[in-house]
Amino acid sequence: MDDQTKLELEAAVFRRLVDHLRKRTDVQNIDMMNLTGFCRNCLSNWYQDAAQDKGLDLEKADAREIVYGMPYGEWKDKYQTEASAEQKAAFETNKPEH
Repeated sequence: MDDQTKLELEAAVFRRLVDHLRKRTDVQNIDMMNLTGFCRNCLSNWYQDAAQDKGLDLEKADAREIVYGMPYGEWKDKYQTEASAEQKAAFETNKPEH
């Protein structure tokens, strides 16, 4: 596989992942963090890092809007629920260091 094809496939997979996460508003970020070690915010941070690696200035809010499909505050108001004590404890035990 040539590099351009690989790049295009990786981009398509990323778009599909973001689209999937936008549709699965029932899945809370803390659950993603506890199960996988990353969440929507991590993806937006990685997007911002990639932009900076290319010399582009991308604000955190703009990167989050790319991942969430709307301003982060709006997503939180519509879909984020209060984390349970169990979720918070699991996060403290398992939180990644990235």
